[in-house]
Amino acid sequence: MVDKSEKLVWLARLGYFARGVVYSLLGYLAISASGSSAVKQGQAGAMEYINQIPGGTPVLFLSAIGLFGYALFRLSTAVLDTERHGNDAKGIAVRIGHMCSFVIYLGLSWTALRFALGSKAHADSRAQDMAATALTYDLGSVALGAVGIGLVAAALFQVKEAATLGFMKRVTAAAPSFTCWLGRAGYFTRGLVFLVMGWSLIRSGWLESSSEALSLGDAITDLRDISPLYLAVAAGLVLFGVFSMIVARYRIIPDPGGDFEAAKARFT
Repeated sequence: MVDKSEKLVWLARLGYFARGVVYSLLGYLAISASGSSAVKQGQAGAMEYINQIPGGTPVLFLSAIGLFGYALFRLSTAVLDTERHGNDAKGIAVRIGHMCSFVIYLGLSWTALRFALGSKAHADSRAQDMAATALTYDLGSVALGAVGIGLVAAALFQVKEAATLGFMKRVTAAAPSFTCWLGRAGYFTRGLVFLVMGWSLIRSGWLESSSEALSLGDAITDLRDISPLYLAVAAGLVLFGVFSMIVARYRIIPDPGGDFEAAKARFT
């Protein structure tokens, strides 16, 4: 009989796979001339595309479940520190990033569910609206700048992971040998996109202009005028998606009642 903690681990694996599908599709749509409007909506655009194809509704329901499981996994790594990042400055920064992932993927799960139920949802297209709302409050521009700095820091972390292959520490050795190269390309690409998003929010806060704020989809399409870079980013998103689908099987995922070392031991 499968206990609750093991069910959460399998939900997290389904979440990794769902994340892979979304990123792969987003990269494909970026390359496809007919998918430019969907790319503008970011992950929500990819989900809307899935909703329009035959059999898309059950895929969206599964994606919603998986992304919810991934969100719970990130909540456990942030709050319970199941991956043993620690309580020093670096560990706290990583865990804060995981908490942000929890919020983001919880929202993506809700977006997938709404599409599956037949509702329209453009969650990724509201970056400028949210920035405009933030700017109406005292210190709103400071908050936008702080979020932008956080995204820039996340971008640098992604690039570091790509350079050092740090992400492979949490992938079992049984994974295919090319997994590291897929991940390296994907992490570097995400780092570049996060950098564009973060800089846009810093500018938005500095200039007190919501029009400067870019969502994920905006950040990708903003590179369209630089054709070689745009195509490289689109390809990188596809590779990151494939990487995510592979590590759905080979990622070392501690259950909420255990820890990273115990989970790692099950693969050795």
